[in-house]
Amino acid sequence: MNLRAVPLILIVFLGVTGAALAESPGPAQAPPCLNPNALGTSRVLKVGTQGGLAIGLKTYPRTLKLADHEVVLTFDDGPSPKTTAHVLDALKAECVRAMFFDIGRNAKYFPKLVRREVAEGHTIGHHTWSHPEATLRGLSNLAARAEIDRGLIADDRAAYGAVSIVAGEPVPRVPFFRFPGFADTTALRTWLAGRGIAIFGADLWASDWNRMTPEVELKLLMKRLNRAGRGIILLHDAKPTTAAMLPDFLKALKKGGYRIVELVPGPGVAETIAAPAGWRSETEAILAKIMPRLRAARARLEIARRRRTRPSAGELKPLLLR
Repeated sequence: MNLRAVPLILIVFLGVTGAALAESPGPAQAPPCLNPNALGTSRVLKVGTQGGLAIGLKTYPRTLKLADHEVVLTFDDGPSPKTTAHVLDALKAECVRAMFFDIGRNAKYFPKLVRREVAEGHTIGHHTWSHPEATLRGLSNLAARAEIDRGLIADDRAAYGAVSIVAGEPVPRVPFFRFPGFADTTALRTWLAGRGIAIFGADLWASDWNRMTPEVELKLLMKRLNRAGRGIILLHDAKPTTAAMLPDFLKALKKGGYRIVELVPGPGVAETIAAPAGWRSETEAILAKIMPRLRAARARLEIARRRRTRPSAGELKPLLLR
């Protein structure tokens, strides 16, 4: 769908105007912390999105300027009706605020969970409409843009009950976006930068897409964090192992002297730091191995569809790789 062609009546139906949005509040204020022994949230960092911000050392050669032992918790792929409430319970118990990069389709189906995220002071970022298996690199530029914008609309309608449309494009309340699989393109980065939407990678991750026990995940994550000393952490609130691991992880953070930083949109240009000498994109190395298989599998499936034949299990298998 080309949002530039959206008629005025649909713009009004979708939500408020850009002027009204400018007067609306940002992320909801968190309720007061009732646990004097909680880990807590040490500070709120306002992140400016001007200048084409793209951060996270797993993918990009810059990241946020965090102090030693400061961490940002981010959760992808929710909300999930099976696990997100448990993640929110764990965060609430420790008075910790995080960022949720929600999938638009999930937000549409489970808006109560998104509204709870907002009500408890968390920041709502965006993660496309459907998290396509081919990643946005596997789509045309037009289709990828539609995936992003449809997700922005669904997230904001679920979170705030209204969407701002300016010049035919949605203007998200929180202009933070994360590419599925970190698989960006130069064209999409430029397009998002022109709209003032920041791109978030991650500095370290728990690898919670792999099968493991909560205990193994906790040990792996703390080992990586202790080595890095700080950073933006990628987790998935849709993963049962992560939901089960999180209470112990928050306790381990407090025991290790780590401090939680909450991110919210801010004016101007964000303060960042460069990657250390010898930096290389870890995600690009992974994508270089996966993308050819995904493209080949997609091509075989398209041939099968045209021939109206059922693809073999071998043809389907590469699509399960993420």
